[in-house]
Amino acid sequence: MKFYPERLTQLRESLNISKAEAARRLNISAMTYGRYEKGEREPSYQSVCYIAQVFHCNVDFLYGVSDDMDCDYIIISRSESPDLYALVEIMKKDAELSNRLTIYARELLKKEKTPEN
Repeated sequence: MKFYPERLTQLRESLNISKAEAARRLNISAMTYGRYEKGEREPSYQSVCYIAQVFHCNVDFLYGVSDDMDCDYIIISRSESPDLYALVEIMKKDAELSNRLTIYARELLKKEKTPEN
């Protein structure tokens, strides 16, 4: 697969961050990041996966396979979101609770999308 540098630029601009900030978040030099965006250097597949993870993006978007920028999965960190992490752990062990919470979440999302009168 071929990496599309213009997609990286599009992603960064959608996040409204500078090249320097993008490099900082990825823990790489600004020069390396700039070369990725200019297409002078292609990141490894592992690096592309890391970019997608850090910027909450779909890997296929960065390779031009999909036009959908949204990620396919999220990572829940125990240290950053202990309550959410604990809830997911409980849901993995209790299928009935997981089903009930999923139904409840769908109802909440429906209400959120419905315009108020």
